Amino acid sequence: MSIRTRFAPSPTGYLHIGGARTALYNWAWTRRLGGTFVLRIEDTDRERSTAESEAAVLGGLSWLGIDWDEGPFRQSERGALYAEAIERLLASDRAYRCVCTPAEIEARRAATVATGAKWTYDRRCAAAAYGPECGPHAVRLRVPTDGKLGFDDAVFGPSGQEAREIGDMVIRRTDGSPLYHLAVVVDDVAMGITHVIRGADHLNNTPFQLALYRALDAKPPHFAHVPLIVGSDGRKLSKRRDPVAVQHFRDAGYLPEAMCNWLVRLGWSHGDQEIFSMQEIRTLFDLDAVQRASGQADPGKLEWLNQHYIKERPRDRLAHEVAPLLAAAGTPVDPDNPAFGALLDLLRERSKTLVEMAERARFFAVPDDALVHDADAVRKHWKPATRPALEDLAGELARVATWDAAGIEAAFHAVLARHAGLALGKLAQPVRIAVTGSAASPGIFETLVVIGRDRTCARIARALALLPAA
Repeated sequence: MSIRTRFAPSPTGYLHIGGARTALYNWAWTRRLGGTFVLRIEDTDRERSTAESEAAVLGGLSWLGIDWDEGPFRQSERGALYAEAIERLLASDRAYRCVCTPAEIEARRAATVATGAKWTYDRRCAAAAYGPECGPHAVRLRVPTDGKLGFDDAVFGPSGQEAREIGDMVIRRTDGSPLYHLAVVVDDVAMGITHVIRGADHLNNTPFQLALYRALDAKPPHFAHVPLIVGSDGRKLSKRRDPVAVQHFRDAGYLPEAMCNWLVRLGWSHGDQEIFSMQEIRTLFDLDAVQRASGQADPGKLEWLNQHYIKERPRDRLAHEVAPLLAAAGTPVDPDNPAFGALLDLLRERSKTLVEMAERARFFAVPDDALVHDADAVRKHWKPATRPALEDLAGELARVATWDAAGIEAAFHAVLARHAGLALGKLAQPVRIAVTGSAASPGIFETLVVIGRDRTCARIARALALLPAA
């Protein structure tokens, strides 16, 4: 069999991490089997679908590194196909026109529910044989009243629903627009989709869609419904409470490799392995190892993975990813400056995100005369007794023969030898505040190397002039 899968998002907002994981599962499984991955935009909801949302979805997929072979196809451009399918169903008496108004249906539904019975459409119009001239009407599929509409789900196993519990559901609205179920089935048939991999929230939609496949004399695809994603507290993700947009994670400084690694593990495992490259994901992913339980989104695990990928990032690539963040903050920096790259190497071990790394590197990009000294750090570490040693160090650093960590360390120790009782930390912290603005940075000698001799001396001189003498 030639494998054909699809990812079919609705462009009504951002790319949700649940949708992103579904796309990743489809992509990885299809790539492993050498199949064809189709992208279809399900924009039949014209009121909520927007071009901006579609661009956000496509941009999110591209950022994650998920490519597709065909598409994007848009349901809004395939109306004639759906209309033809509905007319075919009407002609074969597998569908019928229904003139019941919403108010009439609601009244009958309420009366049925009041007796304790379950409501399905009562087939009031099923035998009326209304023609197209009947006035405002919907079209309903004639669903069998006996047997089970069942299927063997690749994740959840034997699934389905008794046909009589479904009822004759609408497939075309009174305004002539097709329902989601009709469009999805017609598209999957037309596109030759062999396997539908989607979220478990669609599990209950499948029996009615099976009825549609049968009515269209089409072979249904194989189904795999993947578990939903919940928060670390086990609750369903909430747009108001939880970060759920892929764009949020991108803007927060997470790397796409870390996101994909994190997402693929939310419901799937491969032994005890935790770190997966994109190549490993597309080589190892299999539906057999997808679990039924909801995938728990652990932010701590994502941070851990992101730091791992930051540590492995080539210096040049990392510099070109961090530099735009500094530019956006008003402190542009040349990403090709070797000193900037060397600073990022120093920050790898202590940065969980690119945004955090950019913030830690900001002291390098800010002009010397615009550096702001943290008030709390100044109060804690800038002591009057240290000023003579700082003034002495400024001169000693100006005379260092070779500006490297060893030469700078030697200058520090030469000053300490002339100022009895002064410990290295008591000198290093004021210097750190003077040149970085804060009391936290990588090793002081390595930090001064990347700042450079001239900027180091200028910043120390400026701090001595600005900061309190007593």
